[in-house]
Order: sequence, then C-alpha cells, then structure tokens
Amino acid sequence: MPPISTKPYLIRAIYEWCVDNGLTPHLSVAVDQNTRVPMEFVKEGQIVLNLSASATRNLTMDNDWIQFSARFGGISRELQIPIAAVVGIFARENGEGMGFAPETPTDTAHSPEPDPPQPTKPRLKIVK
Repeated sequence: MPPISTKPYLIRAIYEWCVDNGLTPHLSVAVDQNTRVPMEFVKEGQIVLNLSASATRNLTMDNDWIQFSARFGGISRELQIPIAAVVGIFARENGEGMGFAPETPTDTAHSPEPDPPQPTKPRLKIVK
C-alpha cells in the first residue's frame, strides 16, 4: 500500500498557521464532477473559499475530503471538496500559503453520501 499523500497534512498545517496568526484561511479549488460547491460562484473552473470559523460551520478536513457548511447569498450550502481538487491554501491578508499541482482523483468510491438537490429559490416558511 502506498504511503498517504502529504497534501492533506500540509493543507491542515497551513490552515492552523493562518488561524494561529489571526489570518483568514482561503482555499483555492479546481472544480470538477466530484466537487460540491455553489456552481454559480465558479469562475474559469475554479472557486476560492473562505475557511474562517466565522464563514464556515462543521468544518472537517480529513485525508480525502474537506467538508463544511457556508452561506452564499444568505442560503446555507453543504460543500464537499476532494483533497485532489485543492490547488492552494493561503492567508487572505498576505497571500502566504502553499500551492499544489492539479491532480486527477484516482478513487471516487469513497465519496460522501450526496445531499438532496438544493432549491433554486429561497423559500419562506411562516411559523406561528
């Protein structure tokens, strides 16, 4: 069995470095069919995401996936990013961080369960 890639460890290390220094961690992602992000915010096949504690909820970063909830246009969305799709992590304030060569995912069999489709329009529910 080949050793686990260093990439997820480096991503977590740069994330922690940003947090420890009061900086805002941002993730640059190459969007493909395995990446669950709000497609309306994807530009030229990439998206940059704010990973700060105030911008995310339930952030988890393991060796295969980065998953969290975030609000886009006031609507909460569930994001699922394969580690292979991450092309960089950096601090917004000074640009320091690390870039990675684009990868092709080799195993999508371990992808998380898909969420039901998100509604296209916000719905208002009156609670009395």
